[in-house]
Amino acid sequence: MAESKEQENLYKEPAVRVPSLSRLSQIAQGLGLEIEGSELSDYRGTLADTYQRLYELPDPKLPVKYPRTPGYRPAQEENPCNAWYWCCDIKGASKGKLRGKTVAIKDNTCVAGVPMMNGSLTLEGFVPDVDATVVSRILDAGGHIVGKSVCENLCCSGGSFTAATGPVLNPHNNTRMAGGSSSGSAALVAGGHVDMATGGDQGGSIRIPAAACGIVGLKPTYGLVPYTGIMPIEFTLDHTGPMARTVYDTALMLEAMAGYDDGLDPRQPRDLKLTGKIENLKIGIIKEEFGLESSEADVDKMVREAAEQLGSNCGAVVKEVSIPMHSDGNSPFYSCVLRIQAFEQK
Repeated sequence: MAESKEQENLYKEPAVRVPSLSRLSQIAQGLGLEIEGSELSDYRGTLADTYQRLYELPDPKLPVKYPRTPGYRPAQEENPCNAWYWCCDIKGASKGKLRGKTVAIKDNTCVAGVPMMNGSLTLEGFVPDVDATVVSRILDAGGHIVGKSVCENLCCSGGSFTAATGPVLNPHNNTRMAGGSSSGSAALVAGGHVDMATGGDQGGSIRIPAAACGIVGLKPTYGLVPYTGIMPIEFTLDHTGPMARTVYDTALMLEAMAGYDDGLDPRQPRDLKLTGKIENLKIGIIKEEFGLESSEADVDKMVREAAEQLGSNCGAVVKEVSIPMHSDGNSPFYSCVLRIQAFEQK
C-alpha cells in the first residue's frame, strides 16, 4: 500500500511513532477485525492526529529552582559498596529543617539534569528535565543533594543484586546484601556517606534495606508524601519516604517531604497534614505477622512492646487483628515480579 510523501511527513512528527499500515493490519487481524484499504489509511491518519495532539499538550512541571551541574558516575574507589549510581552537587536553601544535611536521592526519582536509570538498562542515558516534588521540598528545606543512589532493577527486588550497575554491598559486611529495592540509599546512610536518603516502598523496599543495614526507614501513610516525579510500580501501592540513621532525622526529613502537592498527585487527599497527635487513633497489630518460621522472637517482642507504648504513652487504641489472607500476600506479588523479570530478559 503506497503512501504519498505528504502522508509520510505527517507521521514523522508525533513523539510516539504511528504504526505502519502493514502493522496496523496485523493488529486488526489479531483482534478479529477486518479493516483494509482506505479504511485502514483513514484509521492511521486519525491515530497520527491523536498522537500529535498528545505531543502538543503541555506537561505540568515544577520549576527547577536550584543550580546544578550534571555530575559524574563515580569510580570504584569512590564507591566501595557500589551504592552510588551518580554523584552531583545541588545545594538547597540557606536555611530550613534540613540545613547542613547531605542527602542521596533514590534513582527512581527525577532530579533535573542528572541521569536516572532506575536500576535498568532500558532507561540508561535518560536525563529528566524536572525535579520530583520531594526533591524540590528537600532543597527548599535546606538539604544538600550529593547524588543518586542505586536501586534494584525497576525497583522489583528485596535483595541488592539485580541493578544493572551491579550488586550493592552491605557496608557492615561486604559479603552480605544491603536489601532492596532502596539498596543504595540504605548502604550510603549506614556507611556514613550521607546523613539521609529517600527510599521508595511498595512491598518492603524501604523497610527491608533499612533493617538489613541497621538504619531507620519509614514507609509513610499512603499519599502523605507526594509521588510526583517518581517512577511508579502500581498506583495503589506507591510510597516514598525517608531513610536516616536516627528516628529524629527520619522524622525531620518526613516533615520536609510530606504534604499536599497542589493536585499533581491524585493519590493524595486534600486534608493531608502532620499533627503529631494520635489520640484515639486505631492501630491494628496483625496476628499473622508474628510467630512465623522466619521470625525472630526478640524482634516480635520488641515490635509488640513498641506498639503498646503508642497506646499507653500516646493515647492510641492498639489491639490485635486477624487477616487470614495476609500469609498469602507474597504469592501474587512475587509471581508478578518474576513475570516482569522474565519479560525483561527476553
